[in-house]
Amino acid sequence: MFPFNLFPFNKDMKNKLQHMKPDEIDKFIKGILGNVMPDQSGGTMNSQYNANQYRTQSSQQANTLNSTAFETHDSVFVRIPIKDDSLLKDLRIYHTANHLMVENIPERDHKHSITLPAMVKKKGSSAKYKDGILEIKLIKTYDIQYSQIDVTEI
Repeated sequence: MFPFNLFPFNKDMKNKLQHMKPDEIDKFIKGILGNVMPDQSGGTMNSQYNANQYRTQSSQQANTLNSTAFETHDSVFVRIPIKDDSLLKDLRIYHTANHLMVENIPERDHKHSITLPAMVKKKGSSAKYKDGILEIKLIKTYDIQYSQIDVTEI
């Protein structure tokens, strides 16, 4: 049988958590996780730092494109001004559910990542170039995948 009195969430925990500030709760939870998984928490902190650093770098690169991303009821649009239409032949565009990656503009081997304002579907995207503006249309998705977890009594 599991010794529940040693578990960190006992009767006094509810009172403690109600009187703690959000910063204190964050430190408390990180402390517990650090004790339970010391090797993994260090890796998580480093990967979080790297992810934040990547986001900052990619957003700076996205700004060099002067791109704008906005959403309507059914779609997400990204507009990128491109002055020289000869760049279109080497242009590569990819996307995930929440990021758009643009390669080879304004110069070859340049990569840019643009965070989308909403989740989008895998299929149904299109891109059009007109009057110096590349407009990419992505279809919004509302299918958030839920999984049910059964609770068993010990």
